[in-house]
Amino acid sequence: MAAARCCEEHDMSETSELVALCATDDIEQGGIRRGTLPDGHAVAIYNVDGEYFVTDDICSHGEASLSEDGMLEGHQVECSWHFGRFDVRTGEACAMPCEKALRTWPVRIEDGRVFVDAGEGNA
Repeated sequence: MAAARCCEEHDMSETSELVALCATDDIEQGGIRRGTLPDGHAVAIYNVDGEYFVTDDICSHGEASLSEDGMLEGHQVECSWHFGRFDVRTGEACAMPCEKALRTWPVRIEDGRVFVDAGEGNA
């Protein structure tokens, strides 16, 4: 069973707005896949050594899609437009020209599927 990043500080109880994004098998290790929340917001789903993370899909510096144009190296995704980097665990900008963090969502893995709590994203 694949490991998952679950935010212990967030209670993903029955009041959570859990949204299934994809199957864990849909993302190879070191891979990125695009997902969509019910409101149409695009997110990027990352598989880092069997741990799954979810951030905004669009780079905070430009309009590049991280799932389509980004490259994942360890826990950092690099935007191919200007080579800025973000930590997929926290959304923190790690390299210029990016300065604004990406939004992240708590992840839950159930029955081989990646879920996020759409109501609990961190700005």
